[in-house]
Amino acid sequence: MSSEQPSRRRRLACRLPVFAAPMFLVSGPDLVVAACKAGIVGAFPTPNARPIAVLDEWMHRITDALAQARAEQPPGTVGDWCANLVTHRSNERLPEDLKLIERYRPPVVVTALGSPKPAIEVVHGYGGQVFADVTSLTLARKAAEAGADGLACICSGAGGHTGSINPFAFVSAVREFFDGTIVIGGGICDGWGVAGAIACGADYVYMGTRFIATAESMAQPTYKQMLVDSTVDDLLVSDRITGTTASWLKPSIRASGLDPDNLPEAPGRNYNSNRSIDAAKRWVDVWGAGQGVGAVRAVEPVADVVERIAQEFAAAQARMAAWAPPAPAVA
Repeated sequence: MSSEQPSRRRRLACRLPVFAAPMFLVSGPDLVVAACKAGIVGAFPTPNARPIAVLDEWMHRITDALAQARAEQPPGTVGDWCANLVTHRSNERLPEDLKLIERYRPPVVVTALGSPKPAIEVVHGYGGQVFADVTSLTLARKAAEAGADGLACICSGAGGHTGSINPFAFVSAVREFFDGTIVIGGGICDGWGVAGAIACGADYVYMGTRFIATAESMAQPTYKQMLVDSTVDDLLVSDRITGTTASWLKPSIRASGLDPDNLPEAPGRNYNSNRSIDAAKRWVDVWGAGQGVGAVRAVEPVADVVERIAQEFAAAQARMAAWAPPAPAVA
């Protein structure tokens, strides 16, 4: 991207440049609302709400709760919310999801596992923005060409469906051809990492693992405690659980009766939101985490986690300011 071109980025409502990343079977309305009330962007994947009537109920709860929060809290302190939409061809429920998105109007829709095109007309129709999850430069170029307003660059170190590119290299390469919003996710677990991401050219950061072990997440208590007890050495990156490369907690693999060193062949991929939760058993029994797992030391409310990130972010900004060149002497 030429430095002379005007940016088409639009800033979201949030006090910190952070998304509580959408996580399968973990992110629900309580986590979204708590994140937004704390001043960051709250997000959830629409497949978490099954059947479609549940998605309707969730979106209604989120929009009502945030409207009330904005009426009670100072202006600008409540973050925007985001719906994560699976656009893979196997998702038979996509048209129904889009109807609810059009009704409830999330300010941001992040598409995953497929082209952002199916969502663009609907979301742009009410003034929202469409970001696309991407794990490679090829996918980033395709999403940009399809008209995405932003790219969520899933980098090495991310939990769940992960990427393989260093976040600094990914941002630098994408900025060569894309003037929209860039979100990066992958191993960023504190305010220091958020500051580094913004300094390298990103606009926002996905933080997923850090919010699994919160009071408001839908994760099982055993999952939350496993995160508290684990380190980066307890992770395994493999496509043999769901058919898509993802980062998994080895203790959860063993607990499900599998051997992390001798996993069965990868299954076929299926992202149909009409499946029951039970049909997604691999995700129920085997749990994902990113390389920021070592920062999870307790199960806490979302508000406490965000406040700590804010303090770290401010400290990082002060540290960077110390490197600013001295003002020129006055003659």
